Amino acid sequence: MLTTNFVPGAPNWLDLGAPDVDAAAAFYSAVLGWTFQSAGPEAGGYGFFQLDGRTVAAVGPCQEEGASPAWTPYFHTADADATCKAVEQAGGRVRVPAMDVFTAGRLAQLTDPTGADFAVWQPGDVQGLDAVMEPNTLCWTELYTTDAAAAKEFYRAVFGWTYRDMSMDGGVIYSVASAPGAGSGDDTAHGGILQLQQMHLDAGSTSEWHPYFGVTDVDARYDTATEHGATPLIAPMDVSGVGRLAMLTDPAGAPFALIKGDPTMP
Repeated sequence: MLTTNFVPGAPNWLDLGAPDVDAAAAFYSAVLGWTFQSAGPEAGGYGFFQLDGRTVAAVGPCQEEGASPAWTPYFHTADADATCKAVEQAGGRVRVPAMDVFTAGRLAQLTDPTGADFAVWQPGDVQGLDAVMEPNTLCWTELYTTDAAAAKEFYRAVFGWTYRDMSMDGGVIYSVASAPGAGSGDDTAHGGILQLQQMHLDAGSTSEWHPYFGVTDVDARYDTATEHGATPLIAPMDVSGVGRLAMLTDPAGAPFALIKGDPTMP
């Protein structure tokens, strides 16, 4: 599971690229109870989503020309420059080279060989998010990809991830990812990788990471999200051994999911 005891290769930050930061702040405030705190005039509109005074995500204007609104997961690294080299050697692309963010840390913006954008964070003064795995915070990251085999090999090469493959309905394989150093056992997983099905590829779906936010009532949060302009992708549904989940895009088009864990799971 996710934790704020960050280890290399595990998620340690999450931010949203939005065309209208104020509108995004209003939406997520309504849906998840977050408040927005600006990082200051020198941050170019970037700021922090907070819950009870703790940073649970961040948001800023879309920076890259033609970029679609999207959530970007950041994975912990002890050396952002070395990770950029590893990404290129493994067939990925460096969109924004490693750079310092004041004294907070060092980041790089990257793309895997299947086209999914992600980032890395080398901590300085800021280690990462203040809270995860609580109601209305990040609890899972999931990659929908055009080539699951290539994606798995890439993240294995760059971060050393290991995988546990699970069979789903229709013969679909879901690969549960864990970072080295997270310990042993089923509770070390931080995300999953799922092959896009042919009907999704035919419809033009591309590789992308989705965040899952834990909530106490999926249906209520789903209804609030749609009332505030979100577009449904997957209506609330029960998944055996997982829990109840739903997936939407926010009013600007960034996909995210809501989930309440299965209380029968050990």
